[in-house]
Amino acid sequence: MRTKSILPHNLYDMPELREARWVFHDRRHAGEVLAEMLKPHCRRTDLVMAIPAGGVPVGLVISKNLKIPFDVAVVSKITLPWNTEAGYGAVTFDGTYRLNQSLILRLNLSETDIQKGIEQTTEKVERRLERIRGSRPFPDLSNRSIILVDDGLASGFTMKVATEAIRRAGARTIRIAVPTAHAESLQLIKGDADAIYCPNIRSGWHYAVADAYEEWTDVSETEMIQMIEAYSGHESCESKEADSDE
Repeated sequence: MRTKSILPHNLYDMPELREARWVFHDRRHAGEVLAEMLKPHCRRTDLVMAIPAGGVPVGLVISKNLKIPFDVAVVSKITLPWNTEAGYGAVTFDGTYRLNQSLILRLNLSETDIQKGIEQTTEKVERRLERIRGSRPFPDLSNRSIILVDDGLASGFTMKVATEAIRRAGARTIRIAVPTAHAESLQLIKGDADAIYCPNIRSGWHYAVADAYEEWTDVSETEMIQMIEAYSGHESCESKEADSDE
């Protein structure tokens, strides 16, 4: 396999799925596969944290199948003015941001474009925090073991920024769980996680997260909120945490 020589030592994958496309029916199926991979390594005191919006349906399945608490780590990439699918940085739930300086230099972005992108993304993160959390406080991550979930990694930059924010919040360990990833993105984040779970690893110039799924649609903010509200027991993440500590 082309990816074999550069795989991180802390990676759990499924070798039979390397370089394969359309390996998951949808995000729910991907969550089920990840839950099986994580099962031998999880405890009831772990906390699943999903990166919106696409990571939420994956994380909800993992939480439900493994019977561990669920929450959301609101992190959003700062997208290019001419391409909302590509980003040059990310803003996190704690109000901090990080820019991909090497990419900015290659794209020749103006300072005006950069500042506008930061401001718009910060507003987006604040809006999502309000819609998702309301008056409910952010969970105490001090000395917690976190399973950080997204629906796939292209560049890996947003996940890297997310892990940094989770570390700042006091997490003891972070395990990244993603259904699919580009091999180079795994190299970028390998030092930020205690373990990485990724069944489908691909390489090459034409990688796209969507190519791992037979059914792929963007998850809107409204759909994401509805999923969270419909999730059994979600009405109080704190009560779920208390139950798991008993």
